[in-house]
Amino acid sequence: MRKAKDLVPREADRLGTVQGHRDGFGFVIPDDGGEDIFLSEREMSRVMHGDRVNVRVLGTDRRGRPEGQIVDVVLHANKVVIGRLLNENGVLIVAPEDKRIGHDILIPPKGQGNAKLGQVVSVEIIDYPDSYRQAVGRVVEVLGEIDDPGMEIEIAVRKYGVPHEFSAAVKKEANALPDTVQQSDLEGRVDLRDVPLVTIDGADARDFDDAVYCEPVMYGKSKAWRLIVAIADVSHYVKPGQPLDDEGLLRATSVYFPRRVIPMLPEKISNGLCSLNPGVDRLCMVCDSVVDANGVVLAYQFYPAVMHSAQRFTYDTVWEILSNSKGPEATRFAQFRPLLTNLYSLYKILLEARHKRGAIEFETTETQIISNELGKILRIEPRLRNDAHRLIEECMLTANVCAADFIEQNKHLSLYRVHGEPSEEKLVTLRQVLRTSGLSLGGGEKPKPKDFAKLMREIKDRPDANILQSVVLRAMQQAMYQPDNEGHFGLAYPAYSHFTSPIRRYPDLLTHRVIKAILAKKPYAPVLPPKVPLNLTLPRKGKGRENAVNAKKSHQDAKDASAKGTRLAKGANAALPIWGQLGVHCSSNERRADEASRDVEAWLKCYYMRDHLGQEYAGTVTGVASFGLFVQLESLFVEGMIHVTELGGDYFQYDEARQELRGERTGIRYRLGDRVHVLVSRVDLDARKIEFSLVKSVGLEPGGTTNRRQIILASDTGRPNKKAAPKKGRTSSKEPQKHAGVNVNAAKSAGNLGANQSKSKAGRTASKVAKSGKPNRPTGKPAGTKPPVRTTKARRK
Repeated sequence: MRKAKDLVPREADRLGTVQGHRDGFGFVIPDDGGEDIFLSEREMSRVMHGDRVNVRVLGTDRRGRPEGQIVDVVLHANKVVIGRLLNENGVLIVAPEDKRIGHDILIPPKGQGNAKLGQVVSVEIIDYPDSYRQAVGRVVEVLGEIDDPGMEIEIAVRKYGVPHEFSAAVKKEANALPDTVQQSDLEGRVDLRDVPLVTIDGADARDFDDAVYCEPVMYGKSKAWRLIVAIADVSHYVKPGQPLDDEGLLRATSVYFPRRVIPMLPEKISNGLCSLNPGVDRLCMVCDSVVDANGVVLAYQFYPAVMHSAQRFTYDTVWEILSNSKGPEATRFAQFRPLLTNLYSLYKILLEARHKRGAIEFETTETQIISNELGKILRIEPRLRNDAHRLIEECMLTANVCAADFIEQNKHLSLYRVHGEPSEEKLVTLRQVLRTSGLSLGGGEKPKPKDFAKLMREIKDRPDANILQSVVLRAMQQAMYQPDNEGHFGLAYPAYSHFTSPIRRYPDLLTHRVIKAILAKKPYAPVLPPKVPLNLTLPRKGKGRENAVNAKKSHQDAKDASAKGTRLAKGANAALPIWGQLGVHCSSNERRADEASRDVEAWLKCYYMRDHLGQEYAGTVTGVASFGLFVQLESLFVEGMIHVTELGGDYFQYDEARQELRGERTGIRYRLGDRVHVLVSRVDLDARKIEFSLVKSVGLEPGGTTNRRQIILASDTGRPNKKAAPKKGRTSSKEPQKHAGVNVNAAKSAGNLGANQSKSKAGRTASKVAKSGKPNRPTGKPAGTKPPVRTTKARRK
């Protein structure tokens, strides 16, 4: 590990993780959860994104942020880097696909292997960079050409560190499992094979982990509904301490990409033994509940069972049956119409209960990517939701709430799905935006879910409903897993957990184990496998950051105790730290999966938009920042940015409260929700960004190119000669500046100055390279025999 020559470690130095930025600078996220420490480009030249370092705070930067200097690198995070093999001035380098890594990797003459120039490769780092030397590596894997089908996914899984290959031990254990349910598996299980349970999923679903059944019953003298939710019993096959469980914990979640899924568990389980396919016996865990006419869960019980799915339905088929009782689908599935009608009747009751409870409902437009056989986008279209989707959602919510209540009533540790109330800061910003739209949020300083639900009803019929819903959604905190039950704000539940998807979520598998332990009257305490590294990444802020800090400390304490041969204190809550670590790990891997999915979608959209360069479209302003406007095209459902320099020769002042840019001289305003006509002017595949120009803009400079980056300009396509955005001297998205406004001419001048400075810097770098020989670059069941027996306090779930 290299240390700065002029720094001696001090007690005040802080341990943290480096987080790089594509513009060259970075931050250290301290393990103690304190304020992030800014790192200049100079400091970032010595480290890479993800490295564990000791940092010393030397003062503050011009924006008042603590600025630090690297004392030493404790652990290098990047063993292998994914990138493209390039030749720069006769020297082979690999330019990382992860732009948070601002270092090109130098490839020695014998390190190229069989890789060809331009190919995407994996490079093992041999020497790490410091202030005077460039990173050096050798090619260990050739993935193929950048335009190969599915390459964007291959890049993303490696870029974000998503495990995507099962080990030999995992495959061996999975292959050793039987192909069908064995007679010995049925011991102690309730037989629900005569219950016409059905699955309802999307047309492209391959794993079916939930099945439902509903019938009217009498509870005492009152009419009610019996709802059976059967969930695949993954915990019967995946045992603690075995390779399958270790792999499930490592991944924590399945990752969904367009046309491909990286499963949490091998297909033998996810698409076979634990998929509730029609016509075969399957083991399941059942939440058997009774719901009254007001949507209140009167009783429930959990038990292991064996089931036989009667039919696999898609959402669209179910909706056709429910919406047209005399249609062809209703005739075809006549025997299931009573069941589906019962489910729909219960759904309406649960929906009304949701409204009374005050749960927040977001009806934002979701899109889906339609691809060809090669994985490239044919079109992007809105994903249409119907009541069949919502029907299943309400059934799953009921089962999840019952699971959380069952665990809480039995006082057993587990993971809850927690969604906190919005922070004061986000509430202030939200109220400012709402005020400019003639709206208000009730509830005073501590608004309740019902206050947000009322606001959403007021927004629903407005023409700018989608934009305003997005603003409200951004004010919400991110849901997470933790052992402390703090309720679910968005769903307005006092307790909520995840029980319904153990095939694709590890927390659900843990919930199944806890419920089985309670039923067996035995405690369940998870054990962390020493060979499975936990992802304890600190989120930027909020409760999740606090949880991660505590998890890191408890994890280190356990390591230290183990090294000293001592034992940690025992007691009723001895397993609490482990549950806390599991919660942070699963939450972090969930965020990682989301980031990887978004990265792939962004790349595909950029690739798609290359064929639309120079074309004009109508769009809506979906975001406003000091540096420009974010616009979503109305027909293509693709979002891009109009840089502030495209808005005309005026001084544009950014008003955060009004979410607008206003020209000080012209008075022209660009606000959230405004409709604009734009020209697709630039596509940057490397940065995953699309830039637009306002059609009415005139006198703009012609576009240029940027060294090595896959940037395609409208002027390069041979389409109508329309003015495109200026390229030289500005980046596609800089972080928001402190000043309230931007003078366009000054911005352009600053950009040209920046370009000249970059050239000067490049000159100095070239001289340095000439001496070292190394290149460098800017960092850039119906009435069954086992009815519900356990009653709970009648309350709204």
